[in-house]
Amino acid sequence: MSEIRNTKWALLLGGSSGLGLATAKKLAYHGFNILVVHRDRRSDLEQIESHFREIRTLGVQLLGYNMDVANPEKRREALQKIKAHLGKEESIQVLVHSIAKGSLKPMYGETESTLNQQDFQLTLNAMALSLYDWTKDLVGLELLANDARIISFTSEGNTKAWPGYAAVSAAKVTLEAITRNIALEFAPLGIKANCIQAGVVETQAFQRIPGHERLRNSALKRNPNGRLTTPEDVANVVYLLTTKEAQWITGTVIKVDGGESLR
Repeated sequence: MSEIRNTKWALLLGGSSGLGLATAKKLAYHGFNILVVHRDRRSDLEQIESHFREIRTLGVQLLGYNMDVANPEKRREALQKIKAHLGKEESIQVLVHSIAKGSLKPMYGETESTLNQQDFQLTLNAMALSLYDWTKDLVGLELLANDARIISFTSEGNTKAWPGYAAVSAAKVTLEAITRNIALEFAPLGIKANCIQAGVVETQAFQRIPGHERLRNSALKRNPNGRLTTPEDVANVVYLLTTKEAQWITGTVIKVDGGESLR
């Protein structure tokens, strides 16, 4: 008797740490094969590969592509490799955008370097515009399944001003707008798109934000559940959004913060 091939695939843009890695593990646990596009230093690859090996022990496939997610040429090369691997019979059911590559320079400073237009552009390209670029190319190559789910990650910085967060904040607002419009304009293809607004999560990316200790302490004080959000909390909701029962949820921002944003 021949082995039944698992044909469920999830593509994660930024899946080697933080929210993306937790999501990869969660989806793999529920039977998704995993494609991870990430950009990491060579010195970090051994630890990342250990996480990938852990995921493979769940009996799923995992393919990794260490590249700049915002580079058009690299994107096209990766998609051609993905298309060749999936063949004509398989497609991608889930696309998760979890890119945390942005400038954290202040807008004003008497001694330190401040934001310029190039900083904004690089941040917007990586953290927002890349979602549309990948979605458009996936659709063009007929790689997205019917009823595909697209999920992106935003933060409370979408409405609040934090020192050194201006470029990322602009990217988050742009990302939300792109996600909503994907939900609207790609609806004829059955695609659903939603944005998750996570509470404060102590990821490597969060710890690079200027004044992150103050943000952490404030989040703890405000959260009625008395703790910070974990990557696993967010990954759980990503999985929920991939289920059949969630097929009528699209074009919205979903808060996953344990009530942190209530006050």
